[in-house]
Amino acid sequence: MIGVDLGGTRVRAVLSTGTGQILARAEMPTQADQGLEHVLSNIKLTINQVLGLADFSNLVGMAVGAPGPLNPFTGVVFSPPNLPGWSNVPLTAILEKEFHLPVYLGNDANLAALGEYTFGAGKDYRYLVYITVSTGVGGGVIEDGRILQGAKGAAAELGHMTIEYDGPRCNCGNIGCLEILTSGPSIRRRTIELLETGVASKLVDMVGGNLEDITPELIAEAARQGDEAALRIIKETAFFLGVGVTNVLHLYNPEIVVIGGGVSKIGSMLFEPLIEVVHERAMPAFWEGVPIVPTDLGGDIGLYGSIALVLQNYEEARIRKQELAVVGEDEA
Repeated sequence: MIGVDLGGTRVRAVLSTGTGQILARAEMPTQADQGLEHVLSNIKLTINQVLGLADFSNLVGMAVGAPGPLNPFTGVVFSPPNLPGWSNVPLTAILEKEFHLPVYLGNDANLAALGEYTFGAGKDYRYLVYITVSTGVGGGVIEDGRILQGAKGAAAELGHMTIEYDGPRCNCGNIGCLEILTSGPSIRRRTIELLETGVASKLVDMVGGNLEDITPELIAEAARQGDEAALRIIKETAFFLGVGVTNVLHLYNPEIVVIGGGVSKIGSMLFEPLIEVVHERAMPAFWEGVPIVPTDLGGDIGLYGSIALVLQNYEEARIRKQELAVVGEDEA
């Protein structure tokens, strides 16, 4: 199986077994600013690097996780903000023609959820919510072992639920979204705004007085050193995330909530107050016995999700074939 993770900065591919054992991997810069054809060429080059080690007689398919909006049913990528020049690109058709393999397409956050369900922290559960908190905020929902897709494959856009009705305007156009309140850039923005009011913080010394050099990583480090301003920002972030998790518990009734992305690496300073907020706000029947945990799969979660999508489609095709064979025998 071939798994591909297409991002705005890099494209990665792996050759894997159906059990998630990665046999080969390759990556290269996406170079999205150079346009559609150049990015397509980079995708093909990356895939070819891992195909060189593949036994074609055993290859069953390929899946690509890509930023939305996209339609997983038609294999078309519409117009992702971080892939300029892309508009209604029939990505699966292009790759099937190039590699003569079945190709499947999924939203990157949805596939992260599927990867976590198949190979990670969610592998013992049937109902899962995955939230990624990084440069942006996204998510995916697994409902009885299946990705919750919605009518057009765009369900569970968790980063754009409203958390603060009078909050800051999000890049999506909405106001007070989870993304604009909890993403890495949001944490940085809120920290700088706080320090500009004159609040004391060791962060000022850490960046030599240049607040523009503050990063989420530095904020987390300052918090670990007990800096009150940094701890305040982390606690605010945990509050907003806790409200978001409360919403998804009530909406989807999962058995487990998994949180990934760079912001999740803050660790217990984020998770402990987040869980407290959930316990204060959610109805007990929705949170009791529901773990809220960091991802098991780290930075490879998108690749594992792509492999999981191939595996799921392969298994479904195999079962359909068996059912048709049984029907044929009965008719005979």
